[in-house]
Amino acid sequence: MFSAERLKGIGAFVASVEAGSFTAAAERLSLTNSAVSKSVARLEARLAVRLFDRTTRKLALTDAGAAFYQTCVRVLADLAEAESVLAAERTEPVGRLRLDTPAAFGRMRVWPLLLAFIGRHPHLHPHVSFTDRFVDLIEEGIDLAVRIGGPERWPPALGHRYLGRERLIFCAGPSYLAQHGTPASSDELAGHAAVLYGRADGSTSPWLIAHAGGTVERRTMQGHIVVGSGEAQVSAVQAGCGIAQLATWLVEEKLASGELVAILPELTTDGLPLNLVWPVGRQLQPKVASVVTWLADGLRVN
Repeated sequence: MFSAERLKGIGAFVASVEAGSFTAAAERLSLTNSAVSKSVARLEARLAVRLFDRTTRKLALTDAGAAFYQTCVRVLADLAEAESVLAAERTEPVGRLRLDTPAAFGRMRVWPLLLAFIGRHPHLHPHVSFTDRFVDLIEEGIDLAVRIGGPERWPPALGHRYLGRERLIFCAGPSYLAQHGTPASSDELAGHAAVLYGRADGSTSPWLIAHAGGTVERRTMQGHIVVGSGEAQVSAVQAGCGIAQLATWLVEEKLASGELVAILPELTTDGLPLNLVWPVGRQLQPKVASVVTWLADGLRVN
């Protein structure tokens, strides 16, 4: 096991080699000649090896001393580099960052923002996973995650920043509406083909129907098509397979281009909450804090 005791005497030893004498090393280190020579002697005793052949004129490294000196120089250089990395982190995000994000939302919204951030901070090295599985951040070593949905109260081990809620809108493809007509009310939705989001256990997400007075009905539908991907839902609706209730972030470009048509806009309602989540033990790392701020600014729902 490593002990700080092993570092004792190394500075005095390296300085003595480079300065050529204990006296010159003492001046460099602002110590007494006696302090430097005793420090090196204790190091030799601990290592049970002679590092110098001492003469009245100079210090000469033994073979063991020369090999040890090369190792010490490398170790001290590594320590200096580590210190410089920590110093840089105080002003600029550096190092590896593990980020997990939902698949579609991550590709469409998070990834472009992250690319822009990397362009500004090239010494940050993100490792990004795109998955709809709720990973265990602490168990799997994730520094930061984007979450759609989540508990009403986050556990104490996780910090989080609330970004708002999705907005859900009903939409269909022009070809479907031309063939089947446009529903004029929520009651007429039952007569149309529904493209639903489904899970591996066979369950489907209900449609959320907003009513006057602010109440929201969770309506279970029979799916004409059930898929476990928001992007696949968009493709199915675009192909004229039916109507879907989708998050606006998922379809805004298709709506703008006319490839999809928004229907029943009065039924637009809030969906799942959006959060940035991180292990509290990592929230003070500059790289995590800076990415949280950047993503929060870009993803916040008004």
